[in-house]
Formats: sequence, structure tokens, C-alpha cells
Amino acid sequence: MLAMEMLEFKKRLAKSGIIFCYSGYMTEEILYGIGNALKAKLDVEDFDRKVTKAAFAIFVEQVQNVIRYSAEKIPTTECDSMRYGILSVGYSGESVFVSCGNAVDNESAETLRTVLGKIKGLDREGLKALWKETLKGDTPMGSKGAGVGFIDIARQARGGVEFDFFRLDDENTFFTVKAYI
Repeated sequence: MLAMEMLEFKKRLAKSGIIFCYSGYMTEEILYGIGNALKAKLDVEDFDRKVTKAAFAIFVEQVQNVIRYSAEKIPTTECDSMRYGILSVGYSGESVFVSCGNAVDNESAETLRTVLGKIKGLDREGLKALWKETLKGDTPMGSKGAGVGFIDIARQARGGVEFDFFRLDDENTFFTVKAYI
């Protein structure tokens, strides 16, 4: 029965076009390991270098978001904490996609919804202008970076970006972003 369950899971992933899927606690080591495998897979598939570079950049940004911001976390002795998320990379028609999801607190979900709605409505020039403006401004409250991560994802995603939210309970919301290259 175990083999059949895993085979069915593999078939569901393949039917969805997924070539990589990771669900669990994420660390920098996970980022490097999957990142190297992702680059190798896209190179073997003979994708345009620009597509490979964009997919890798989006993958890194999405995994870093989980590592820094996922609300589902456990303390560790090696670092502040390990945070849980799910990542998938695959094909959708002629495009490559990178999708990531994790829990965030409800207040952060509302902020993300507003920020991503603004980003999604911008064209390439608008994204470039917002990126420059954001870099020049103060670091956003609660941010562990420059605040340009989702702007970078949108700039790299030639096929667009989707995002969605599902309220889990009174404290947390599950957040997903999917970028197409």
C-alpha cells in the first residue's frame, strides 16, 4: 500500500507539471541543495539562460521569504528557528513556474495582500520605478531585507505572478505566491 500511495502522489505531481516539490522546514542548506539541483535540471532541459536565471532568482527569493517570515516555526540550537513552507517548481505550458506557500500571521497577510495587489497592477516600467523608490526608502516595518523581494519576483516573472490567501484561524493565514517565467 505504501508504494502505491507514493506512486499516486508522484503521478499527481507530474499531472500538475511539478518537477521539484519540497514540503518541510527550510534552511539555507535546503535552499542551496535544491537550488543547485534546480539549476542542473533546467540546464539539462536546455532552457534559455535567461529563463534559468530568472527561475533560480525567484526560487531563492521565495525560499528566503519562508526562512525569514513563516509563522510556522520551531526553535533550534543552530539558528533562531526553522520555518515551515512548501515549494514547487514545474512547467505550465511553455512556462516554468515557481510556487511557494507558508503560514503568516493575519496582520502580515493583510499587508501582503495590499503590497502584492499594488505590484500585480504595475507594468515593467512601473515595477522598475517602484523597485528604485523602495530601495531609496526606509526598510519596511518588520522586514528583514530591503523590502524589494516581491518586486524582484514580479520583475523576473515574464509570465506574471499569482498570489492567494486562505485564512487558517484567528491568528494565521496560509499565503501562496506563484511566478511564471
